[in-house]
Amino acid sequence: MTHIKYMQHAELMAWRKQLRAELLARRQAVPAERLHAWRLAIDRHLQFGFPGLVKGVVAFCWPIRNEYDARHLLRRLRERGATAALPVVVAPKVPLMFREWHPGVELALGKLDIPYPKASPEVAPDSVLLPMNGFDSAGYRLGYGGGFFDRTLEALSARKPLVIGISFELAAIDTIHPQPWDIPMDYVVTERGVYRRDEDRLEFLGVPREQRVELSSPVCYAAEIAPGYFGEDAES
Repeated sequence: MTHIKYMQHAELMAWRKQLRAELLARRQAVPAERLHAWRLAIDRHLQFGFPGLVKGVVAFCWPIRNEYDARHLLRRLRERGATAALPVVVAPKVPLMFREWHPGVELALGKLDIPYPKASPEVAPDSVLLPMNGFDSAGYRLGYGGGFFDRTLEALSARKPLVIGISFELAAIDTIHPQPWDIPMDYVVTERGVYRRDEDRLEFLGVPREQRVELSSPVCYAAEIAPGYFGEDAES
C-alpha cells in the first residue's frame, strides 16, 4: 500500500483509480455463496444495530459488481414502516436527488446502467446505506470516482442524514488520503460487525445483540425484487 502524506491532484486520482480497480477485482472474485452469507450478516447488523431505520426514509443504492444487496433488508424495513428511496443523477457535478422506490415503481437505466425511479415522489433521506469500494481507518469512503455522494452529502448538511457505509472486510485499507471534499461515514457496517467514527477514527463496536427473536433469520425476497433475480424462470 502506498503511504504518501501529500499527493498532487492528478497523482491522487491515478492512485485512487488503481486502488479502486484492485478492490473491485477482489470483490468480484468472491463466490456467490460467500456473498450471500455476508449479506445475511450485514442484514442482521443493520436490523439490530440501527432500529431507527424503520422510522424514516432510507436511501440505498441498487447493487452492482457484487456490492451488498440492500433490497432484501429494505423489504423488511418497509414492512415495519420505513420508506425506501433510490438516488437519481440530475446532471454532472450536481447533487443527487432521491425518489421513493418499492417493487412496481417504473425504473430507467442511468449512469453505469444503474436503475433509478423515473417519476416516483421525491423524498429527503433520514438515513443513507452507502456502498463502498473501499474504506479507511478514519471512515472515509472510496467510491466510483464521480463525487456524486460527496456533493450530495455536503448539500444535505443542513438536514444531515445518518450515513452508514456498507462494505466487506476485504475492502479495508489504511487510508484513501482524504481531501477537503471527502466526507466520512458516521458508521461502517461489514460482515464482521459495526464500526462507529469517533474522533477521526473508526472504532469497532462488535456485533449488535439480537433483541427480537423473530428477526434473527432474515428472509430472502427475491421474487419481489425482480423475477429471475437468481436465474430462475420468471413465471416460477
